[in-house]
Amino acid sequence: MANFSKPRVPRFSAEVYQNTHLPEGGREVNAIVTVTATGGGTTGETPVPAFASSSPSSSPSGSFPAAAPDAAVVIMVDSSGSMEYPPTKMRNARDATAAAIDTLRDGVAFAVVSGTHQAKEIYPGGGRLAVADATTRGQAKEALRKINASGGTAIGTWLRLADKLLASSDAAIRHGILLTDGRNEHEGPKELLTTLEACAGRFTCDARGVGTDWEVKEVTGIASALLGTADIVADPAGLAADFTGMMESVMGKEIADVSLRLWTPLGAEVRFVKQVAPTVEDLTGRRTEAGPRAGDYPTGSWGDESRDYHVCVRVPNAEVGQEMLAARVSLVLPAPDGSPPQVLAQGLVRAVWTDDLAASTSINAQVAHYTGQAELARVIQQGLELRKSGDLDGATAKLGRAVQLASRSGNDDTAKLLAKVVDVVDAAAGTVRLKAKVSAEAQMTLETRSTKTVRVKK
Repeated sequence: MANFSKPRVPRFSAEVYQNTHLPEGGREVNAIVTVTATGGGTTGETPVPAFASSSPSSSPSGSFPAAAPDAAVVIMVDSSGSMEYPPTKMRNARDATAAAIDTLRDGVAFAVVSGTHQAKEIYPGGGRLAVADATTRGQAKEALRKINASGGTAIGTWLRLADKLLASSDAAIRHGILLTDGRNEHEGPKELLTTLEACAGRFTCDARGVGTDWEVKEVTGIASALLGTADIVADPAGLAADFTGMMESVMGKEIADVSLRLWTPLGAEVRFVKQVAPTVEDLTGRRTEAGPRAGDYPTGSWGDESRDYHVCVRVPNAEVGQEMLAARVSLVLPAPDGSPPQVLAQGLVRAVWTDDLAASTSINAQVAHYTGQAELARVIQQGLELRKSGDLDGATAKLGRAVQLASRSGNDDTAKLLAKVVDVVDAAAGTVRLKAKVSAEAQMTLETRSTKTVRVKK
């Protein structure tokens, strides 16, 4: 059993990477904001450092302490009838859940839910959460042995029960782990979407698909809506290691409900806000207003880690030689009593108009890199959809472009996944041939992991 001591408190910093120069008539400002939390967590790992090349702007960055809350976790295990085929699948799911329970830190509130066409509390029951210690961990693992595979699949019911259980705790870190092996056949897409909208902002959730009979868009959609991670575990034997890793990550989270606040001046317009590392996640539509010309974008829970965000702002036109603040980016933590939020870190995005052609046409290396990474995720998904629909020429063009982008950016993991779907003739040129036969595992793994990005290499 993992032994987790009380974690330290993280401190946040923000750095802005951009080309501040715009040509005469230029209005679009792009910046990459690197947010890093350090000094918290329990793993002892050092976060990935900020970019080593291309100096950040001279905008001030903040580094402020934050309070460390406790955590509550609900594990949702698919126990529908399909989990019995083969029988090892259900056994591996039980073992994986037991491994996750063993990874719980003493004092963390937790529950285990069995999911079919309805949700059932396996442990502790009674609509409550247990408090992790040696005794409750043992009781929970004993309760797991009673789970039998039967019934259908209605994932929304699992999430609603998890939400209800987590709401009974005053822990700030509220997290779900969800495992499924099949499609959400006993619930309509609108029902699941309604549930996700209701749960968004209330808890985060990591989702995993085991085997190859589940729907990628359902699992990735759950993780996206609830600001968690999604992945495939094609071989059920790998579940225990995956669940342990997920729970270790959850135990390293030390601050929840952090928002990226973007203030823009009068006349400016936010075009988009995207997380671009470690995965691509468009946050633009999740904005909530936060005062005059300011909006908050959710980022979820943090431990010792670093993430990158791409901010694009359209500013009013100005004359050559003028300079303006295009945006102020802050990491904020809401105050429980409704008072002004705590500012955890801050960075500035600037715009300077120039007639120097070289300065105004230079594209910042980080902006260019992540623009390519976002396109990489998009063309992979488009290419796979075209392949499924029978448009082989369209699929070849899109997946060829994906190979080119992966090669250019040094995204070796994605390049390896692409090579299982296409034969690469010339990676630099994006020349590929579709493979005649592609396993379901290869295609689903590529689609599920298509949004994973790499940082700019030194």
